[in-house]
Amino acid sequence: MIKVVLKDNVITISGHANSGEYGKDIVCASVSSIIYTTINALKKIQESSIEVEDNASMIIKILTEDEIVKILIDNMMELLKALSNDYPKNLSVKEN
Repeated sequence: MIKVVLKDNVITISGHANSGEYGKDIVCASVSSIIYTTINALKKIQESSIEVEDNASMIIKILTEDEIVKILIDNMMELLKALSNDYPKNLSVKEN
């Protein structure tokens, strides 16, 4: 299961969806697409708005709290929540 947790301006993404064979896992591909699209948009708008660590798990630190950053992060979380509703055994999304 992929776990996404937003707490205190830090988003942690860890785990594996295990919804299909490696390279054909639609949940994993969808999560990656949602997250990387958001990261790329934030970096293009304001490079210093986030800091990303991508190791065994991904950690996104939100460094700037302006309207555009909030909208993009909120949108990302809403998309991930919608996906988790369709694939509750493969994706968990929590905001603390």
